[in-house]
Amino acid sequence: MHVLSDLGGPGHIPQRAPGTRLVAAIDVEWTKNYKIKNGNQAFCYSIIWLAVPLRAKGPAKVRSAPPFRWTSAYLQRDSERPALIELAATDIAAAVDHADQVIGHQFCSDLAVLAANAGRKVPKALTLARKRWHERRNDELFLDTRFDAGHILCNESRRLVDVCEELKLDVTQPELARKSMTALHKDWLERGNTEARERITVLNLRHSVSSAYVALRASGHLAWSRPLNVNTVLTDVLQGQIGWLEHPTFQELLPKKR
Repeated sequence: MHVLSDLGGPGHIPQRAPGTRLVAAIDVEWTKNYKIKNGNQAFCYSIIWLAVPLRAKGPAKVRSAPPFRWTSAYLQRDSERPALIELAATDIAAAVDHADQVIGHQFCSDLAVLAANAGRKVPKALTLARKRWHERRNDELFLDTRFDAGHILCNESRRLVDVCEELKLDVTQPELARKSMTALHKDWLERGNTEARERITVLNLRHSVSSAYVALRASGHLAWSRPLNVNTVLTDVLQGQIGWLEHPTFQELLPKKR
């Protein structure tokens, strides 16, 4: 298993600063096969933690994308999938227990794939999370940016990339410019192509980070008037951890230094 983290690994959470709201955003990547039952197979996930100030009136206004803490896990071979499910369940349990809000984009699908991949022994954390996701209208722990952010949107599309564009979040994703995620994942599993794995890891983390910003905007805790470059904060936080961020193609996305 390839695990990266600035928190010490799955299940670890950042220390909550006084006067802040702590949110966790989770995203799972999985291969798609709708021709057979439970054919979708999870192969990586990420969780990011973000603390924003609690304010008596109005949201916290930011000029740049806020930093975050993070954990990412990516299997090295298909036989590690049970271990990946356990790690994901550990982080989901930590989020449910310690976050003020748990965020995902169409998170019900991620949870369903994880549970299906677990087979007969579904971790309790996944069962509880699925239950609370369905009860989120009354529970308010979960916020799903595909279904629960419509009140701040004008456009019809609920694809995360389209939602981000409408809300002035720059989430340009060069990772899939020449190859699909399926092809990149195959390059990693069959050829040990590290850059392929890193491209998907960054894509996955971008999904988690951007969904967190959308959710905080939707729940009235964060606001911005100028575009926020999500790739800039990814570079700032993940610097030295993921080589793909130093690639000229990725560097072209960043504001030029003066």
